[in-house]
Amino acid sequence: MIPWTVSQGHAAIGRCTEIIDSPLWPDYILTMTESISSTFEHELKRLEKRVDALVRVCDRLQDENRSLKQRQDVLTSERANLLQKNEQVRARVEAMIGRLKAMEQSS
Repeated sequence: MIPWTVSQGHAAIGRCTEIIDSPLWPDYILTMTESISSTFEHELKRLEKRVDALVRVCDRLQDENRSLKQRQDVLTSERANLLQKNEQVRARVEAMIGRLKAMEQSS
């Protein structure tokens, strides 16, 4: 590898100055700016699509969550009713057993 020398540095600066001072430089800048702008717009649109997709997912999850909470409320209510009925049936069965034992002892 050839070491960088001061004379090479001056030559490189000279070439840069020639490029900058050339009549093609404004076109180069315009093209570069348009390219950057186009890339930025493309990335912005891509990001916008991703955000829109995330918003749709969030909306769907909120709807699903709301539905699941409603279903849970219904099931909790049904469970409470079943537990109450179960307790009533247990009390009736115990009363029947008590009556049967009393009838058996009286015989």
